[in-house]
Amino acid sequence: MGRAKIKKQSTFIDMTAMSDVTVLLLTFFMLTSTFVKKEPVQVTTPSSVSEIKIPETNVLQILIDPSGKVFMSLDKQQDMVAVLKGVGEEYGITFTPEQERRFMLSPTFGVPIGSMKQFLDLPDEQRDKILKNEGIPCDSVDNQFKAWVRNARAANSDLRIAIKADASTPYSVIKNVMNSLQDLRENRYNLITSLKAVED
Repeated sequence: MGRAKIKKQSTFIDMTAMSDVTVLLLTFFMLTSTFVKKEPVQVTTPSSVSEIKIPETNVLQILIDPSGKVFMSLDKQQDMVAVLKGVGEEYGITFTPEQERRFMLSPTFGVPIGSMKQFLDLPDEQRDKILKNEGIPCDSVDNQFKAWVRNARAANSDLRIAIKADASTPYSVIKNVMNSLQDLRENRYNLITSLKAVED
Protein backbone atom coordinates (compact mmCIF):
# COMPACT_ATOMS: atom_id res chain seq x y z
CA MET A 1 0.00 0.00 0.00
CA GLY A 2 1.42 3.41 -0.96
CA ARG A 3 2.17 6.19 1.51
CA ALA A 4 -0.13 9.15 1.76
CA LYS A 5 1.68 12.25 0.52
CA ILE A 6 1.62 15.19 2.95
CA LYS A 7 1.60 18.60 1.35
CA LYS A 8 4.63 20.66 2.36
CA GLN A 9 3.76 24.04 3.81
CA SER A 10 6.13 26.93 4.19
CA THR A 11 6.74 27.94 7.81
CA PHE A 12 5.92 31.56 8.61
CA ILE A 13 6.96 33.19 11.90
CA ASP A 14 5.52 36.60 12.70
CA MET A 15 8.45 38.77 13.86
CA THR A 16 6.39 41.89 14.55
CA ALA A 17 6.34 41.38 18.32
CA MET A 18 10.08 40.69 18.41
CA SER A 19 10.95 43.86 16.48
CA ASP A 20 8.62 45.92 18.72
CA VAL A 21 10.38 44.66 21.85
CA THR A 22 13.81 45.35 20.30
CA VAL A 23 12.89 48.94 19.44
CA LEU A 24 11.44 49.51 22.91
CA LEU A 25 14.59 48.16 24.60
CA LEU A 26 16.84 50.24 22.35
CA THR A 27 14.82 53.39 23.10
CA PHE A 28 14.90 52.66 26.84
CA PHE A 29 18.68 52.26 26.92
CA MET A 30 19.24 55.36 24.80
CA LEU A 31 17.09 57.53 27.07
CA THR A 32 18.41 56.24 30.40
CA SER A 33 22.13 56.04 29.63
CA THR A 34 24.55 58.85 30.45
CA PHE A 35 27.24 59.61 27.90
CA VAL A 36 30.88 59.93 28.87
CA LYS A 37 32.36 63.34 28.17
CA LYS A 38 35.08 63.53 25.57
CA GLU A 39 38.38 64.18 27.33
CA PRO A 40 41.42 65.67 25.56
CA VAL A 41 43.85 63.15 27.09
CA GLN A 42 43.62 59.52 28.22
CA VAL A 43 44.00 59.10 31.97
CA THR A 44 44.53 55.81 33.80
CA THR A 45 43.31 56.45 37.34
CA PRO A 46 44.96 54.79 40.36
CA SER A 47 43.09 52.05 42.24
CA SER A 48 41.45 52.38 45.65
CA VAL A 49 38.91 50.51 47.78
CA SER A 50 36.65 53.52 48.35
CA GLU A 51 33.10 53.16 47.01
CA ILE A 52 31.90 56.75 47.52
CA LYS A 53 30.06 57.84 44.40
CA ILE A 54 30.44 61.32 42.98
CA PRO A 55 27.11 63.02 42.20
CA GLU A 56 26.13 63.31 38.54
CA THR A 57 25.28 67.04 38.66
CA ASN A 58 27.02 70.13 40.02
CA VAL A 59 30.51 68.68 39.50
CA LEU A 60 33.66 70.60 38.62
CA GLN A 61 36.07 67.99 37.30
CA ILE A 62 39.80 68.71 37.23
CA LEU A 63 41.70 66.45 34.82
CA ILE A 64 45.49 66.12 35.18
CA ASP A 65 47.42 64.19 32.54
CA PRO A 66 50.78 62.38 33.10
CA SER A 67 52.81 65.35 31.84
CA GLY A 68 51.08 67.70 34.32
CA LYS A 69 48.67 69.54 32.01
CA VAL A 70 45.47 70.65 33.77
CA PHE A 71 42.02 70.62 32.13
CA MET A 72 38.59 71.34 33.59
CA SER A 73 34.95 70.56 32.84
CA LEU A 74 31.55 71.57 34.20
CA ASP A 75 28.32 69.64 33.72
CA LYS A 76 25.97 72.63 33.32
CA GLN A 77 26.10 74.81 30.21
CA GLN A 78 24.85 77.97 31.94
CA ASP A 79 27.69 77.62 34.47
CA MET A 80 30.19 77.34 31.60
CA VAL A 81 29.09 80.69 30.12
CA ALA A 82 29.10 82.41 33.54
CA VAL A 83 32.61 81.13 34.30
CA LEU A 84 33.96 82.23 30.90
CA LYS A 85 32.51 85.71 31.37
CA GLY A 86 33.88 85.93 34.94
CA VAL A 87 37.42 84.90 33.99
CA GLY A 88 37.27 87.15 30.92
CA GLU A 89 36.36 90.16 33.07
CA GLU A 90 39.19 89.32 35.47
CA TYR A 91 41.72 89.34 32.61
CA GLY A 92 40.06 92.16 30.60
CA ILE A 93 38.87 89.97 27.72
CA THR A 94 35.40 90.07 26.18
CA PHE A 95 33.92 87.21 24.16
CA THR A 96 31.40 87.32 21.33
CA PRO A 97 28.08 85.44 21.68
CA GLU A 98 29.34 82.88 19.12
CA GLN A 99 32.51 82.29 21.15
CA GLU A 100 30.42 81.90 24.31
CA ARG A 101 28.18 79.37 22.53
CA ARG A 102 31.17 77.34 21.36
CA PHE A 103 32.69 77.36 24.85
CA MET A 104 29.35 76.30 26.36
CA LEU A 105 29.17 73.28 24.03
CA SER A 106 32.75 72.12 24.65
CA PRO A 107 32.98 69.13 27.01
CA THR A 108 36.40 70.11 28.43
CA PHE A 109 38.44 73.31 28.45
CA GLY A 110 42.10 73.91 29.12
CA VAL A 111 43.90 76.68 27.27
CA PRO A 112 45.45 79.86 28.68
CA ILE A 113 42.88 82.66 28.85
CA GLY A 114 45.06 84.87 26.62
CA SER A 115 44.65 82.50 23.67
CA MET A 116 41.04 81.50 24.43
CA LYS A 117 39.48 83.85 21.81
CA GLN A 118 41.65 82.49 19.00
CA PHE A 119 41.07 78.93 20.23
CA LEU A 120 37.26 79.32 20.18
CA ASP A 121 37.36 80.72 16.63
CA LEU A 122 38.95 77.51 15.29
CA PRO A 123 36.94 74.61 13.79
CA ASP A 124 36.10 71.69 16.12
CA GLU A 125 38.73 69.30 14.70
CA GLN A 126 41.54 71.82 15.14
CA ARG A 127 40.40 72.68 18.66
CA ASP A 128 40.59 69.00 19.67
CA LYS A 129 44.17 68.72 18.34
CA ILE A 130 45.36 71.94 20.00
CA LEU A 131 43.68 71.19 23.35
CA LYS A 132 45.82 68.06 23.87
CA ASN A 133 48.99 70.17 23.85
CA GLU A 134 47.71 73.05 26.00
CA GLY A 135 46.55 73.17 29.62
CA ILE A 136 45.44 75.73 32.18
CA PRO A 137 48.50 77.45 33.73
CA CYS A 138 48.80 76.44 37.38
CA ASP A 139 52.25 77.73 38.31
CA SER A 140 53.21 80.37 40.83
CA VAL A 141 53.92 82.99 38.13
CA ASP A 142 50.54 82.84 36.37
CA ASN A 143 48.02 80.70 38.25
CA GLN A 144 44.97 80.97 35.97
CA PHE A 145 43.65 77.74 37.51
CA LYS A 146 42.65 79.68 40.64
CA ALA A 147 40.66 82.17 38.55
CA TRP A 148 38.70 79.37 36.85
CA VAL A 149 37.90 77.64 40.17
CA ARG A 150 36.99 80.93 41.90
CA ASN A 151 34.60 81.90 39.10
CA ALA A 152 33.13 78.40 38.94
CA ARG A 153 32.33 78.60 42.66
CA ALA A 154 30.81 82.07 42.16
CA ALA A 155 28.62 80.73 39.33
CA ASN A 156 27.43 77.68 41.29
CA SER A 157 27.83 77.51 45.08
CA ASP A 158 26.73 73.84 45.15
CA LEU A 159 29.68 72.61 43.08
CA ARG A 160 31.52 69.46 44.14
CA ILE A 161 35.15 69.39 43.06
CA ALA A 162 36.58 66.12 41.72
CA ILE A 163 40.22 65.56 40.74
CA LYS A 164 40.96 62.93 38.11
CA ALA A 165 44.68 62.34 37.70
CA ASP A 166 46.70 59.70 35.91
CA ALA A 167 48.39 57.09 38.11
CA SER A 168 51.78 58.13 36.69
CA THR A 169 51.29 61.88 37.23
CA PRO A 170 54.07 63.25 39.46
CA TYR A 171 52.92 63.98 43.01
CA SER A 172 54.36 67.50 42.84
CA VAL A 173 51.88 68.42 40.06
CA ILE A 174 48.87 67.13 42.04
CA LYS A 175 50.17 68.82 45.18
CA ASN A 176 50.39 72.11 43.26
CA VAL A 177 46.71 71.76 42.25
CA MET A 178 45.72 70.91 45.83
CA ASN A 179 47.69 73.89 47.18
CA SER A 180 45.88 76.17 44.73
CA LEU A 181 42.55 74.81 45.97
CA GLN A 182 43.63 75.34 49.58
CA ASP A 183 44.55 78.96 48.79
CA LEU A 184 40.92 79.40 47.69
CA ARG A 185 39.72 77.65 50.88
CA GLU A 186 38.42 74.75 48.82
CA ASN A 187 39.35 72.03 51.29
CA ARG A 188 36.77 69.41 50.26
CA TYR A 189 37.21 67.54 47.02
CA ASN A 190 37.02 63.99 45.71
CA LEU A 191 39.74 61.99 43.99
CA ILE A 192 38.41 59.88 41.12
CA THR A 193 39.88 56.36 41.23
CA SER A 194 39.09 52.96 39.81
CA LEU A 195 37.79 50.29 42.19
CA LYS A 196 40.33 47.78 43.43
CA ALA A 197 39.29 44.28 44.49
CA VAL A 198 39.95 43.47 48.16
CA GLU A 199 41.14 40.01 49.09
CA ASP A 200 39.34 38.25 51.97
